[in-house]
Amino acid sequence: MQIEIDFESDEALYIQLRNQIIYGIATRQYQEGDSLPSVRQLAEAIGINMHTVNKAYAVLRQEGLIRLDRRTGAVIALNIDRLKAMEEMKAQLRLAIARGLCKGISREEIHALVDEIFSEYL
Repeated sequence: MQIEIDFESDEALYIQLRNQIIYGIATRQYQEGDSLPSVRQLAEAIGINMHTVNKAYAVLRQEGLIRLDRRTGAVIALNIDRLKAMEEMKAQLRLAIARGLCKGISREEIHALVDEIFSEYL
């Protein structure tokens, strides 16, 4: 598991960890049913507190991306409701696009950015 944490970033460590796992799922580095390292293993491997890993795993579970089980640990389980996911993405995109428009980014530039980012996951 390739996880890169920036200890100098203002972004919380658990959010960075969560995001790295999401990127791994999106790029098919992690597949449905794959086990993630135990909290202890991952904390030791990247040099962070176990509570930080626990928090990241809890957020991923709430988002419907992993399943937590005392016997099998954290397992990729992509059971999120597609319609709910679309609504959440729409809300996030709405704000991101509004920010871009405030900075003078055009519709064509926004579309090009979306296409560029999307192609990174293919």
